[in-house]
Amino acid sequence: MGTRHLARQAERQLERLGDGDSLFFEDRWFTRGELADQAAQFGAGLAGLGVRPGDRVVVLMANCPEVLVTYNGAWRAGVVVTPLIFLVSEDELRHALADSEAVAVVTTPEFLPKVLAASAGVESVRTVIVATGGGEAISAGGDEPRVLSFAEVAAADPGTIVDAGDDDLAALLYTGGTTGRSKGVPLTHANLFWCGSSSSSSPAAAEAEALTRTLMPLPLAHAYGLLVTCVGMHTEVPGQSILMRWFDPAGWLKLAQQHRAQRTTLVPSMIQMLLAQPLAEADLSALVAVSSGAAPLAAETRDEFERRVPSASVYEGYGCTESASIIASNPLGARRLGSVGLPVPGCTVQIRDDAGQVLDPGQDGEICVQSPGVLSGYWHAPEATAAALHDGWLYTGDIGHLDADGYLYVVDRKKDLILRGGFNVYPRDVEDVLLTHPAVAQAAVVGRPDPRLGEEVVAFVALRPDTTATPDELVAHARAHLAATKYPREVRVVPAIPLTSVGKLDRKQLRNQVRQEAGPTAS
Repeated sequence: MGTRHLARQAERQLERLGDGDSLFFEDRWFTRGELADQAAQFGAGLAGLGVRPGDRVVVLMANCPEVLVTYNGAWRAGVVVTPLIFLVSEDELRHALADSEAVAVVTTPEFLPKVLAASAGVESVRTVIVATGGGEAISAGGDEPRVLSFAEVAAADPGTIVDAGDDDLAALLYTGGTTGRSKGVPLTHANLFWCGSSSSSSPAAAEAEALTRTLMPLPLAHAYGLLVTCVGMHTEVPGQSILMRWFDPAGWLKLAQQHRAQRTTLVPSMIQMLLAQPLAEADLSALVAVSSGAAPLAAETRDEFERRVPSASVYEGYGCTESASIIASNPLGARRLGSVGLPVPGCTVQIRDDAGQVLDPGQDGEICVQSPGVLSGYWHAPEATAAALHDGWLYTGDIGHLDADGYLYVVDRKKDLILRGGFNVYPRDVEDVLLTHPAVAQAAVVGRPDPRLGEEVVAFVALRPDTTATPDELVAHARAHLAATKYPREVRVVPAIPLTSVGKLDRKQLRNQVRQEAGPTAS
């Protein structure tokens, strides 16, 4: 057995910390020992269903303790987990099921119809397991795939841990597909073990050990959930997590006060939604640290949140699926505003130009990463692998720079760059300016094909409740703060900005929209 086997590490962690309340979900506490016992039973139950070591099992669930039980149970059985965020479309789910050749799906009742529809015709899928929250068996009728309750599967006698090497697969994740069809990212036990140990030993983690009450609204059936699970295997201090089934601003505010939450994890779109809540009237004095990731955070949004919650500071971090979700984080008490922090231990970051040459501090280029967390290649996608990996370095597709002290700053996605009249326009620069207008709640900027300039800058904005602003007014605001080569000549006021399933601005959808409007020559 490999020394970095995740299930074995989970056992060591339980021995080190002992039993005790660790997870609060919907009015009850779950102990570390209780969750470990369920994982041992569920892993044995999977084996009893004929799920073999190396088989892929898709996890598409609303947040619940069974997500974490599934991960640990699957690893005990030598099974590869494939987390998919519940917001994926039926077509995206079908693609992942077929591409991964998954033999089973673990889900929650509200997504069972989608799972059954997507799995129709996917011959590999034999079983769907539904976490109902109770002990009852369920039936959807028909023979394929068979539908069982989570409780049925987890009623097996606990089994032993199946041997697995450090380089055996532990997870197969799928990218968000913001720049094309989602690709499978295979991560080994060694990749994810490093992810947890490095995150736990990073400068950001040392001070955070004292913050033991964490409010978790982000989807666990996603790369974030794997990160949480793996980091939890390496913590030195027993902590308690408050888990939301899914994020809603009012519910977050209630739980943060009820449990005196000391830290929480959010994405920028969630922080913006919280700003519409009566934060100043709430008792959030225990909240010290807000981790923000998945997308760039506008300075205006960060400053407004910290003004209304004076005890809290927002810390940005950075990672990607291909790097086991972690690259850099800001140390508590030593953050740099606008930065995503310092590379975590064991991770090396370089900024390179289009020719692959390393750039000096302060110069923008592609963020390239080398670490024990980086994938060895995409799943069944040699061309994508060749484009992203060069001599052991991952080319992330993100543009950024390092400062003289090694702090990393992410500017934008390389593929979102707008070329206007020969000048580079980074959408985030324009979006950040638009967000300084008091009426603007959200902004997204894309390039529209233009016969004279190559591309023209177009902005989509959503306004705050009970405010008004005309497109001309917003163009003038941007013009007053941006160079003539950058400001948008067209601003469209829309009810809401589309987001991807992980809360990022869906510039791809908006870019496709303006290109379709421009006609067939635009493509």
